[in-house]
Amino acid sequence: PLRITSEEARFSYLHMKYLFFSWLAVFVGSWVIYVEYSSYTELCRGHECKNAICDKFRKGVIDGTACSSLCEKNTLYLGKCLSAKPSNQVYSGNWGDMEGIIKCHMEDPRREAASFNRPTKGTSVEKFREMVLSHLKAKVGDQTNVQDLAALVLGAADANRDGQISLAEARSAWALLQLNEFLLAVVLQDREHTPRLLGFCGDLYVVEKVPYAPLYGVSLPWAIELWIPAGLRRSLDQWAAPSWPHKAKIAIGLLELVEDVFHGTFGSFLMCDVRAARFGYTERHDLKVVDARRIIPEAAFQEVMRERRCEVDGDCVYGADCHTSCDLTKHRCTTEVTRPNLAKACGALKDYLLWGVPSDVKEELEKQLYACIALRGATEQMEMEHSLILNNLKTLLWKRISHTKDSK
Repeated sequence: PLRITSEEARFSYLHMKYLFFSWLAVFVGSWVIYVEYSSYTELCRGHECKNAICDKFRKGVIDGTACSSLCEKNTLYLGKCLSAKPSNQVYSGNWGDMEGIIKCHMEDPRREAASFNRPTKGTSVEKFREMVLSHLKAKVGDQTNVQDLAALVLGAADANRDGQISLAEARSAWALLQLNEFLLAVVLQDREHTPRLLGFCGDLYVVEKVPYAPLYGVSLPWAIELWIPAGLRRSLDQWAAPSWPHKAKIAIGLLELVEDVFHGTFGSFLMCDVRAARFGYTERHDLKVVDARRIIPEAAFQEVMRERRCEVDGDCVYGADCHTSCDLTKHRCTTEVTRPNLAKACGALKDYLLWGVPSDVKEELEKQLYACIALRGATEQMEMEHSLILNNLKTLLWKRISHTKDSK
């Protein structure tokens, strides 16, 4: 009779084990590729967006500084897909010799059909100016200088710089004006922490590319992300971060942004998502906002919360970081945020700055950061404390790096 030796049995077992794990690897790999492809096709619909925009441009419905390059000359083209949501298409791209980020807002079909129907045909420039002014008052409040902000918007709307605003240009400008990010780009166009607006066509717009993003951390495929322990993830993020003096300069930039949006030229804005993914920095380690969709005018935020029904405080959240409380007598959200912008910014910076901090500044920096994180409310007395803490933090960081080449 045929006999199988122990060595042959062992070989057969190893062979079967090898085949099983090979099959498992092929199965898992195929599944990951399928899911990644499905996610990509769902998330990355930039060419649909481009086709819809160019169709409206060719029909004369919209116009803008980027329309001809995007739809006729093909000198503005979509590169790598960076979208995180299907409704907000984000691509890297090139416009001639400029690198930029192309953003396009995609709505569902019912709303898309009506997205460029205002102002209507026959609307005068004066009437359009009144529309813009009324919209801005609703967004930023009735500021004394809201007329100046309206003038900036109307200036941006004049795409061909002929001193006139056509109906197609006005429709593009009106569509863009509904987006928080575009409004912030206009409000802070003379400040250094928001990317420059390079051009637009309809509600597709192009901003300058931020070379390094996110603010800190390593971007990994989600399939790998699932298997990495939280402790190792934090270590990887810190390992990939710039040197401490460079981190200090970037942190100063975030504190300056807080100053810019709090009681700024055209009212206050609330930072409702201060996660690292929303920010980046340049080669000179100057902070730049990468995604400003959740930086919202305070007046607009209060209007949203005033209309929101609630049962518990947890119902009164906007974005990731703007919380108010629930008024149980009315079952409506209150309008005042519980944590100011500065406290949220300091919370985002704590681990970033304390990792690798020089020993001579560690104790004082830690003390100031925790005092900052503990800030609450927005009374006049608290605002004075905010200013004091913000200035002390900036002074401490500048003093530590000002004598080094890293401050340049």
